[in-house]
Order: sequence, then structure tokens, then C-alpha cells
Amino acid sequence: MTGRERMLTALARKEPDRVPIWELIVDRPVISALYGEISYEDFVELEDLDGITVGEDQRTEWLDGVTYRDEWGIVWKVEPNGIAYPSGGPISDERDLENYSPPDPEAPWRLEGLKRTVDRFKGKRCIVFLGHEVFEFSHYLLGGMDKLFLAYYLNPELVRKLSEVIWEYKGRILERAAEEGADVLLTGDDYANRKGMLMSPEHFRKFVLPYLAKAVEVAHRYGLPFIKHTDGRLWEVMDDIVGTGIDALDPIEPLAGMDIGEVKERYGDRIAVVGNVDCSVLLPYGRPEQVEEAVKETIAKASKGGGHVLASSNSIHPGVRPENYRAMVEAARKFGTYPLDPEMVEEYRTRNYIKELLDAA
Repeated sequence: MTGRERMLTALARKEPDRVPIWELIVDRPVISALYGEISYEDFVELEDLDGITVGEDQRTEWLDGVTYRDEWGIVWKVEPNGIAYPSGGPISDERDLENYSPPDPEAPWRLEGLKRTVDRFKGKRCIVFLGHEVFEFSHYLLGGMDKLFLAYYLNPELVRKLSEVIWEYKGRILERAAEEGADVLLTGDDYANRKGMLMSPEHFRKFVLPYLAKAVEVAHRYGLPFIKHTDGRLWEVMDDIVGTGIDALDPIEPLAGMDIGEVKERYGDRIAVVGNVDCSVLLPYGRPEQVEEAVKETIAKASKGGGHVLASSNSIHPGVRPENYRAMVEAARKFGTYPLDPEMVEEYRTRNYIKELLDAA
């Protein structure tokens, strides 16, 4: 099988020849540590990953050595590890919104990266396009999550109007990505942290869920599978998320109490599961042999019968030890070939490596 065939088979909840390996994000420090100054695309090829992630292109204006402004007017600050975080937005009230002009989704440079990826990898690796719904960009544009949550209570009409502005752009970007040759559409808005939802389930259903449903509809209209990415403890709204028709959930964070075996047991007849080797404790601080044990447990819980793509519990961020990432990939190939070893499945499916890690800390 090609990587594309392998990953699409798993996303259709079927068994490929082996468990596919993919990662939403692999940050530069890990790539550089393993291979030097090569591109992410070269890294995917050298690692022989089954999928590759690509997003939209934004033009930026640098304000100083560490901050820049994007086309939305959002100010981003680059941390010492090279990752940028939003630090200010252009909208405070209705007047700002009335005078606001979002970027042009039809800009000719908008999907240049996707076009290059399609030219290089189409038919070989699964091209996953990373887009968004409205939640994250709502708080980016308002200048903070606290401002968005206050508006949920005090000014819901502002939230509604802002959401429509964002969706008009983001929905069209998803359509264009499908038209340009993406194999899978994914949205990356995070709804929760390790303790629970960032907002009440009621506000989630009112302000956020309808746009997830719209994103799923775009993917299915083009005949593509849809992966929902969100961190955190999601049990309160899992029925709602799955009910939108998503094809897969990523990354199913174990430190948030999201056991991938339990997710598959409850929802595996409706969705594929993606994840969930811990990248908060295990991959940054563990040993390669511990990583191998965690991969075996993850495969035993999630891969039986197909419907599983192996990945980390969020991303391969700058804190991940390169040797642990390598151990994860090698273990996935060693133990993820179908048919799975039934003795391994029986031995590892009831284990809990996260509890062991936390107990030892």
C-alpha cells in the first residue's frame, strides 16, 4: 500500500497492511536534530510517514524582531523555541467589526504550499489540509479567550456576526483545499484542556458546534474524510462532536483522561481514532524503551480491526527528545503490521502507561 492508501483505509475504519503513522505538526528543532536543516517535506519523505500536513499561506508584516502581524490583523509573538502565539487582535466591539475587512480567501498565493505538496506527494502520501472553524480565530481577533467568553454572556450578537465573518473565509479555504487536491480536511480549533471544556457545553453547542458541522459538510460534499483535532478532556461533548459526522478524532490526549481504548470502544463504529502517544511527559522525558511500551499499548487498544492512525497526543513539539520520536516511529512499524500479534494485544490492552508515568514522577 502507499501511505495515502494506508491512511485513507484506516480513516474508513478498515484494516490496511499496517497501522499508518502521521503527525499533525513536527516542529523544526526535532527535524533539525535528526536530519539537519532540511524541509518538513523532505523530513516526511525520509521518515516515510504515511501522511503530510499542510495549511494555508499567510503574508506577514514584522513589527520588530519577535512580533509580526498577519493578514487578519492579529499580532503574533515568537517565543525562544520558535513557536508563535497570538498576543493581540484588531476587534474590540461592533464598530471595529463593521469596519473590519478579513483577508481574501481567493488570493492567488493562499494555497501555494498545498499546490507544491500535491505536485510532490499526490497519490503517494495522504495530504491532510489543516484549516479552522471559528472558535480559535474568534478569540485571536478579539485579543484573548477571556474577551470571547465575556462576549458569550454580554454580547452574543457580536460573537455571531464575528463567527460568520470568520466562517465565510475559513469555509471557502476548505473548499479550495479540496478543489486543489487535499486528501483529507482537518480543523484544529482546541475546545478543552486537561481538566475539561474551555467553555460550558451549552456555549459550545450554541457558538462552536454549528461551525464544526459546517466544516464536516464541506469535506463530505467533496467526498473527503474529515478529522477533528482538539486537545483536552472532551467526554462532556463527545456525543455532540461525533454527531456532526466527523470521520476521525485526533489526538485523544491521555493526560486529559481520554483513553484511546475507551474512545474506540464507545465510538469506533462511527469514527476512526488518531493518536495518542503522550507528548507531554513520555516523549520529552521518558526513555526509548518506555516509548516502545507505550506504542505497543496504544496499538493493542486502538488498532485491532483497523480504524487507527498512530500519532502523538498533540504534536512533535520542541520539547520532544528526537530519539524518543524515532523510537515511536520504529515501534509502530515493528508492532503495527496486520494481522496484529494477538498475544501482544491481550497483554497490553489493559495497561495504563500514563498512570505508571505519573506514579513514578
